[in-house]
Amino acid sequence: MSNFFQKILRREDPRVYQDKDSHLMRTLRVRDVMALGIGTIVSTSIFTLPGIVAATHTGPAVALSFLFAAIVAGLVSFAYAEMASAMPFAGSAYSWINVVFGELFGWVAGWALLAEYFIATAFVASGFSANLRGLISPLGVKLPDALSNTFGNQGGIIDIVAAIVILLTALLLSFGLSEAARIENILVVLKVLAIGLFIVVGLTVIKFDNYVPFIPEYKMTEAGAFGGWQGIYAGVSMIFLAYIGFDSIAANSAEAINPQRTMPRGILGSLLVAVVLFVAVALVLVGMFHYSEYANNAEPVGWALRESGFGVVAVIVQAISVIGMFTALIGMMLAGSRLLYSFGRDGLLPSWLGKLNDKHLPNRALVTITTIAVIIGSMFPFEFLAQLISAGTLIAFMFVSIGVLALRRREGKDIPVPAFKMPLFPVLPILGFISVIFVFWGLSTEAKIYTAFWFLFGLIIYFVYGLHHSKKHFR
Repeated sequence: MSNFFQKILRREDPRVYQDKDSHLMRTLRVRDVMALGIGTIVSTSIFTLPGIVAATHTGPAVALSFLFAAIVAGLVSFAYAEMASAMPFAGSAYSWINVVFGELFGWVAGWALLAEYFIATAFVASGFSANLRGLISPLGVKLPDALSNTFGNQGGIIDIVAAIVILLTALLLSFGLSEAARIENILVVLKVLAIGLFIVVGLTVIKFDNYVPFIPEYKMTEAGAFGGWQGIYAGVSMIFLAYIGFDSIAANSAEAINPQRTMPRGILGSLLVAVVLFVAVALVLVGMFHYSEYANNAEPVGWALRESGFGVVAVIVQAISVIGMFTALIGMMLAGSRLLYSFGRDGLLPSWLGKLNDKHLPNRALVTITTIAVIIGSMFPFEFLAQLISAGTLIAFMFVSIGVLALRRREGKDIPVPAFKMPLFPVLPILGFISVIFVFWGLSTEAKIYTAFWFLFGLIIYFVYGLHHSKKHFR
């Protein structure tokens, strides 16, 4: 029995990961990492969630939900920045927790992230599809219900647009990271300009009556808490997925130039830009129309512009935003393929996932995440995917927040002293951990149940396959 626990709790030697990941090409600069972060964080969520959350939980106070979620994400991002600076390995939280806490805990953290990347890719593709269809509908172009809705939803069989955009993104990534980074940088600039255009135009038609009362009276609805601080809290849990992009940056640490400097700047900088944009869009959107108008609307930004008489601006903003959603897909699929590569690298999943091609790219892992994301994104509805992303991400964030406490004891010993350290240690790591638990508790019961099933499935895989094939136990 003692040998069993020694196996599952055995910590990985950081030098092993350093050696294994040395074959990956280091091509990412600070601007590339910033673009990946902004492109992933500022994606489908900024064009969809402000309206949905305002209508279902918060009313005009949706900006407060975004702000409070940003504070929690900020605490965790400090932990991520230190971890990525100290241990620039592929797989981010999976590899870090494997080093500081042991294999079983690393697997749980990685399995949580795997749910995030699978579902987030599908979520963004679903949002892309909704916005593209909204963009072309005024032209009289309409796909049949069977090809525009997810399986079992309003006569749908498959969301064909979501499937196609995932496949196109995978094709781009298969050619290499530097090519994808160049396209990412251009699209991120265009997307930020489109958001700025919406804010400027939207400000001209704001009606201040739409902000009153800013925090509606609390009541319970079929969707859960609405109004009051209870509604704001429910909104925080629902929109936390908006800030998960900095995690996807960390998964690419092994491919960054000078990661000790590049990763902290990219993680913290991209989150700061995202917070400003999210809060601004949320405030303008609920000022343009009464929040109830955004109920069951998957493309509220485009709708608000069209209804305000800015049809041409709506076309411009939505066209750029739709194209810009590629940036989030690039970030999520990139991170997900690197995580699957890490699992295969260590033998916890079939070792062929950890093989690189002749261009030193983990394209086998990329094909795997593409296939699964196509199935999820084209089969499951948009609202269902939203909270499941948050659930998996939050569990990984718990591990990373508390992991900094264990990391500090080893810095300067078998782990290098990082260029960035989390301030106010150990207060901020503990606050981050508690805050993440608080956000997780606000998720819907359904999301928690599905998350529990996902982790049960993951533990079965680990004990049936991973434990017996882990390369760590054969050294």
